[in-house]
Amino acid sequence: MKLTQEEQEMLDGKYGEGAKIALKIQVALGDVFKAERMVPVSRTHVALSNQDADIWFAEKMVEAGAKCRVSPTVNPGFNLEYFQCITTISKKDEEQIRRTRKAYKELGATLTFDCTPYQEKNVPRFGEITAYSESSATPFINSVYGARTNRESAQSALCAAITGRTPLYGFLLDENRKGEVLVDVQAKIRNDFDYQLLGYAVPKKLKFKTPVFVNVPTNPSPAALMNLGAQLNTAGNVPMYHIVGVTPEAPTLEAAFHGEEPKKIITITQEDLEKVHEEITDPGGKIDFALFGCPHFNIDQVKQVADLVKGKQLKVKLWIMTSALTKNLATKMGLLETLQAAGGDIVDDTCMDQPCWEFLYGKKGVTDSPKCAYYTKRRNMQFVIREVDECIEACMRGEI
Repeated sequence: MKLTQEEQEMLDGKYGEGAKIALKIQVALGDVFKAERMVPVSRTHVALSNQDADIWFAEKMVEAGAKCRVSPTVNPGFNLEYFQCITTISKKDEEQIRRTRKAYKELGATLTFDCTPYQEKNVPRFGEITAYSESSATPFINSVYGARTNRESAQSALCAAITGRTPLYGFLLDENRKGEVLVDVQAKIRNDFDYQLLGYAVPKKLKFKTPVFVNVPTNPSPAALMNLGAQLNTAGNVPMYHIVGVTPEAPTLEAAFHGEEPKKIITITQEDLEKVHEEITDPGGKIDFALFGCPHFNIDQVKQVADLVKGKQLKVKLWIMTSALTKNLATKMGLLETLQAAGGDIVDDTCMDQPCWEFLYGKKGVTDSPKCAYYTKRRNMQFVIREVDECIEACMRGEI
C-alpha cells in the first residue's frame, strides 16, 4: 500500500503503540483486499459485544495507549443496573460489562450503547467515507444515506476510529456500489413487517450480491428500510441494496446498475414470503414474554406499541429495547408510563444477544424481528415471529 508520510510515521510508532497496532492491522486488511492506499474517515461505529474476544482487543488497545481520533458510537451490551433489579446477574457477566464500559470510555468512544446510531446520533451525509460495523448499520449507511462503508468487524472499525483512516476498497469505490441482481417483487409489501420478510427471503435466492428492488412501495418508513437491510445482512451478508425511486443512488434502474445489464433477475412472490416466515418462526401456542427492538426501536415504533396497549393489561411481560435517547424521549411523551401501566417496559443500552436475558432461556416469546429470533437460538430462546399488532394481541391472551 502507498502510505502518506503521516501514515508511515503512525506505522513506525511516532503516534504511539496503539495507533501503530491499529494501522498495522489496517495495512494487512488493505493488502488482503488489494487496496492501493488509505483514505480518511469522518464517522465510525463499533459493534462491541462485551464478550471475551471483544474485551481482549479493546483492553489491548487501551494498554497500548490508543485514543480514538474519530470517536465511534458503540453497540449495546446490556443495562447492568436495570437487570440487577429484575434478575440475578453473575459476577462474571457484571465484570464483563464493567470492563467493556471502562475500556471504551478510556479509548474515547461515544458511549451510545445503541445499534441504530445512524438514526439519531451518528448520521452521515451522502458520499461521506465512514467505517461502520453492525449488521443493520452498514446497509442503512450505504443504501439509505448513500454514504460509504465496508462491512467492518468491531475490531477493524475500532482501528479506523483510532487511526482516522480506512483502506480504500470494496463499497468505498464507485464501481463496487452498482447493483448486481434485479429483484422483481411480486409479493404484497404492505407494512414494516413485510420488509422484514422480504429481507430474509431474498438471500434464499441470492448470496453476496447487491440487489436492486423494483415494484415495492416508494414511501417506505425509516423502520421499513432499517428492517430490510438488517434482515438482508443477517440472512445473506448483504451490506448494500437499492430501491429504484427510493434510495439515492437508484433514481432510475439504469443508474442503479451503472448503465449495465443485471447479472441475474429473481422474483419474490407472496409464496416466498409465506414460506420463509414458516421456516423461521416457532410454532404458536402459549407464550411467556414479548421482546422488540432488534434493531433498536425508534420513537415511532415505540409509540405504535404504546398506542396498542394503552388502557389494556398484558398477560405476559413485554420489553422494548431502544437507545437511551429514545427512552428519554418516550418518557417525556408519556409513552413509557403507558407501557408500564399495561405491564410492559423500555430497556435501553441492551441487546437481545446478551446473558442478561438468561431468565427467559427455555421460554417462548413473540417478536416482529427474524434477526432477534436468529441470534437468540444459541441462547435457547424460542420466538413466534409476527407483525407488531399480532404480537400485542398475543400478549393480551398469553398465547398465539
